[in-house]
Amino acid sequence: MIRVLLADDEELIRTALAALLDLEPDLEVVAQAGDGRGAVEAAVAHRPDVAVVDLEMPGLDGITVAKELSTAAPSCAVVILTGHGRPPHLQRALTAGAKGFLPKGSPGGALADVIRRVHGGARYVDPALAADALSARPCPLTPRELDVLREAGVDTPVSVVARRLHLSQGTVRNHLAAITAKLAVPTRAEAFRTAREQGWI
Repeated sequence: MIRVLLADDEELIRTALAALLDLEPDLEVVAQAGDGRGAVEAAVAHRPDVAVVDLEMPGLDGITVAKELSTAAPSCAVVILTGHGRPPHLQRALTAGAKGFLPKGSPGGALADVIRRVHGGARYVDPALAADALSARPCPLTPRELDVLREAGVDTPVSVVARRLHLSQGTVRNHLAAITAKLAVPTRAEAFRTAREQGWI
C-alpha cells in the first residue's frame, strides 16, 4: 500500500482527489493539508510515501514544500500539481527535489500512475510542460533585478522597495529602468505581469 499525503488550499479539489485516489486498491490517503506549512507538518507526522502538493498555496508554495521535505522527510517523494505551470516553475521544482510535475487538468488515472512511478524511484514530468521548458525563452533579468521586481510588484513605492532590499532609492529606480528596457514594456506594472506570466517570479 502506497501512503499518500494531499496538500491543496482548495478543499473541493483536495477532497475530489482523495476520493479519486481512494478508488485505487494500492493507494491510501493518510493525511491532507490546506497549506504548505501544514503539508510539511503532516508529512513529518504521518510519514507518507508520496506527497501530492499544489504549486500555489498559502504560507509555503509547493516548491518550498518539496525543498523542506527533502530534509524533513527524505523518503517522501513529492509530486507537484499545478493549474498553470511555466517552464521556470518546472525547473525550480526539479531543483528543489520534486519527483513529479503534473497539470491539474490531467486525465483521472494519470495522478495515480504518477504516484506509483515516483514511489518506484522514477521521475515524471508532463510531456507538454517538458516541451515548453525546452523551447522557453530564458529570463533576461538578473537575480537582483528579479528581487527588485518581486518586491516592487505593480505599485509598491520605490522608498519601500529600497528599505526592504537595503538599497538606495536611486539603485532601485535604475534596476526598474533596466527591467522595463530588457522586457520592452512601458511600465513597471507591465514588467511585473510579464514576469509573472513567464513564471520568472
